[in-house]
Amino acid sequence: MSGPSLYKLDAHRSIHDGVVTEGRDLLNLLLKVRREKLENHEKHARMTAEALIDHWETRLIAHADSEEENFYNEKIKENPELATPLTMLKRDHDLFRTIIDEVKQLMKKDKISDEMVDYFKAIYVLAKIHNQHEEGYLFDQH
Repeated sequence: MSGPSLYKLDAHRSIHDGVVTEGRDLLNLLLKVRREKLENHEKHARMTAEALIDHWETRLIAHADSEEENFYNEKIKENPELATPLTMLKRDHDLFRTIIDEVKQLMKKDKISDEMVDYFKAIYVLAKIHNQHEEGYLFDQH
Protein backbone atom coordinates (compact mmCIF):
# COMPACT_ATOMS: atom_id res chain seq x y z
CA MET A 1 0.00 0.00 0.00
CA SER A 2 1.20 3.49 -0.82
CA GLY A 3 2.27 5.59 2.15
CA PRO A 4 0.63 8.91 3.00
CA SER A 5 3.82 10.85 2.20
CA LEU A 6 3.33 10.05 -1.47
CA TYR A 7 0.18 12.17 -1.57
CA LYS A 8 1.59 15.46 -0.30
CA LEU A 9 3.95 17.49 -2.47
CA ASP A 10 6.25 18.62 0.33
CA ALA A 11 6.65 15.12 1.74
CA HIS A 12 7.03 13.56 -1.70
CA ARG A 13 9.60 16.16 -2.72
CA SER A 14 11.48 15.54 0.52
CA ILE A 15 11.77 11.85 -0.37
CA HIS A 16 13.00 12.74 -3.86
CA ASP A 17 15.49 15.32 -2.58
CA GLY A 18 16.88 12.92 0.01
CA VAL A 19 17.34 10.12 -2.51
CA VAL A 20 19.04 12.34 -5.07
CA THR A 21 21.23 14.18 -2.56
CA GLU A 22 22.46 11.00 -0.89
CA GLY A 23 23.08 9.41 -4.29
CA ARG A 24 25.04 12.46 -5.43
CA ASP A 25 27.12 12.43 -2.25
CA LEU A 26 27.98 8.74 -2.62
CA LEU A 27 28.80 9.28 -6.30
CA ASN A 28 31.11 12.16 -5.41
CA LEU A 29 32.80 9.99 -2.80
CA LEU A 30 33.33 7.27 -5.40
CA LEU A 31 34.84 9.81 -7.80
CA LYS A 32 37.13 11.14 -5.06
CA VAL A 33 38.32 7.67 -4.07
CA ARG A 34 39.08 6.78 -7.68
CA ARG A 35 40.84 10.10 -8.33
CA GLU A 36 43.08 10.09 -5.25
CA LYS A 37 44.31 6.52 -5.66
CA LEU A 38 45.37 6.24 -2.05
CA GLU A 39 46.36 2.95 -0.44
CA ASN A 40 43.62 0.37 -0.92
CA HIS A 41 41.75 2.78 -3.20
CA GLU A 42 40.30 -0.05 -5.32
CA LYS A 43 38.94 -1.74 -2.20
CA HIS A 44 37.43 1.55 -1.02
CA ALA A 45 36.06 2.28 -4.49
CA ARG A 46 34.37 -1.13 -4.52
CA MET A 47 32.88 -0.55 -1.07
CA THR A 48 31.57 2.85 -2.17
CA ALA A 49 30.13 1.43 -5.38
CA GLU A 50 28.40 -1.31 -3.39
CA ALA A 51 26.97 1.33 -1.04
CA LEU A 52 25.77 3.30 -4.05
CA ILE A 53 24.04 0.26 -5.55
CA ASP A 54 22.42 -0.43 -2.20
CA HIS A 55 21.33 3.19 -1.94
CA TRP A 56 19.70 3.25 -5.37
CA GLU A 57 17.97 -0.07 -4.70
CA THR A 58 16.72 0.60 -1.19
CA ARG A 59 15.77 4.24 -1.69
CA LEU A 60 15.10 4.91 -5.38
CA ILE A 61 13.72 1.56 -6.49
CA ALA A 62 11.79 1.01 -3.26
CA HIS A 63 10.18 4.44 -3.72
CA ALA A 64 9.37 3.66 -7.36
CA ASP A 65 7.82 0.33 -6.33
CA SER A 66 5.60 2.06 -3.78
CA GLU A 67 4.48 4.61 -6.37
CA GLU A 68 3.60 1.89 -8.86
CA GLU A 69 1.82 -0.23 -6.27
CA ASN A 70 -1.29 1.97 -6.01
CA PHE A 71 -0.39 5.64 -6.10
CA TYR A 72 -0.09 6.01 -9.88
CA ASN A 73 -3.30 4.04 -10.48
CA GLU A 74 -5.18 6.21 -8.01
CA LYS A 75 -3.91 9.33 -9.76
CA ILE A 76 -5.06 7.97 -13.13
CA LYS A 77 -8.52 7.27 -11.71
CA GLU A 78 -8.67 10.87 -10.49
CA ASN A 79 -7.42 12.21 -13.82
CA PRO A 80 -7.37 9.81 -16.82
CA GLU A 81 -5.22 12.28 -18.77
CA LEU A 82 -2.31 11.24 -16.54
CA ALA A 83 -2.21 7.74 -18.06
CA THR A 84 0.39 8.59 -20.72
CA PRO A 85 2.71 10.69 -18.52
CA LEU A 86 2.59 8.09 -15.75
CA THR A 87 3.41 5.36 -18.26
CA MET A 88 6.49 7.40 -19.19
CA LEU A 89 7.40 7.75 -15.51
CA LYS A 90 7.07 3.98 -15.08
CA ARG A 91 9.44 3.62 -18.02
CA ASP A 92 11.93 5.75 -16.11
CA HIS A 93 11.57 3.35 -13.18
CA ASP A 94 12.32 0.46 -15.55
CA LEU A 95 15.41 2.32 -16.77
CA PHE A 96 16.59 2.73 -13.16
CA ARG A 97 16.20 -1.01 -12.64
CA THR A 98 17.99 -1.83 -15.90
CA ILE A 99 20.92 0.49 -15.20
CA ILE A 100 21.34 -0.90 -11.68
CA ASP A 101 21.31 -4.44 -13.08
CA GLU A 102 24.01 -3.41 -15.58
CA VAL A 103 26.13 -1.99 -12.77
CA LYS A 104 25.74 -5.21 -10.79
CA GLN A 105 27.03 -7.16 -13.78
CA LEU A 106 30.00 -4.82 -14.07
CA MET A 107 30.69 -5.28 -10.34
CA LYS A 108 31.49 -8.92 -11.05
CA LYS A 109 34.65 -7.72 -12.76
CA ASP A 110 37.75 -6.84 -10.76
CA LYS A 111 37.85 -3.04 -11.13
CA ILE A 112 35.46 -0.16 -10.77
CA SER A 113 35.42 1.01 -14.39
CA ASP A 114 34.70 4.32 -16.07
CA GLU A 115 31.67 2.65 -17.63
CA MET A 116 30.30 1.83 -14.19
CA VAL A 117 30.79 5.41 -13.06
CA ASP A 118 28.97 6.57 -16.18
CA TYR A 119 26.03 4.35 -15.26
CA PHE A 120 25.97 5.83 -11.77
CA LYS A 121 26.01 9.32 -13.26
CA ALA A 122 23.16 8.34 -15.57
CA ILE A 123 21.02 7.20 -12.64
CA TYR A 124 21.68 10.46 -10.83
CA VAL A 125 20.77 12.65 -13.82
CA LEU A 126 17.74 10.56 -14.73
CA ALA A 127 16.50 10.66 -11.12
CA LYS A 128 16.71 14.47 -11.03
CA ILE A 129 14.80 14.87 -14.29
CA HIS A 130 12.30 12.14 -13.42
CA ASN A 131 11.51 13.72 -10.06
CA GLN A 132 10.88 17.13 -11.60
CA HIS A 133 8.52 15.66 -14.18
CA GLU A 134 6.75 13.48 -11.65
CA GLU A 135 6.15 16.34 -9.23
CA GLY A 136 4.86 18.48 -12.09
CA TYR A 137 2.42 15.86 -13.36
CA LEU A 138 1.19 14.67 -10.00
CA PHE A 139 1.00 17.87 -8.03
CA ASP A 140 0.76 20.76 -10.49
CA GLN A 141 -2.24 21.44 -12.65
CA HIS A 142 -1.93 19.54 -15.95
